Amino acid sequence: MNLIPRIEFIKEKKLVGFNRQMSISNDTTFELWQNFMKRRNEIKNRSNPHFYSMQVYDEALDFKNFTPHTEFEKWAAAEVSDFDNIPATMKSYTLKGGKYAVFLYKGIASDFHKTAQQIYGVWLPNSEYEPDQREHFEILDENYDPNDPNSEEEIWIPVK
Repeated sequence: MNLIPRIEFIKEKKLVGFNRQMSISNDTTFELWQNFMKRRNEIKNRSNPHFYSMQVYDEALDFKNFTPHTEFEKWAAAEVSDFDNIPATMKSYTLKGGKYAVFLYKGIASDFHKTAQQIYGVWLPNSEYEPDQREHFEILDENYDPNDPNSEEEIWIPVK
């Protein structure tokens, strides 16, 4: 596994989709994405064909204290050009932007936690960066299949 990220600065992004409170021990990601994918075509003003899997953590969270029971807000979303005509029951979110370490993950979704452990447990503590209190997210292409070992996603970790 290559733990050498590229560093990127991004501007804020407008996202539309669904969100839920969850934890790793009470993971409802599958249901969240299943609901979103059924209705994704209702979003008419998409900026690109990608999907965003985003985690919003409490600002007071120190990742050294993160446990399987730590709650966070999870999003399944698409980037849009504006917040006009948001489909019924979907929500809008403005991703703050800033400096990110971007890693490429290839494999099935159920093995993702191994890469996350390497990023947070090995790369981040040994890098010149600290985690920043902004959104963490993954960018998935429109053909992403969580069960395909050849599927790729970009992991975006906010750093300072």
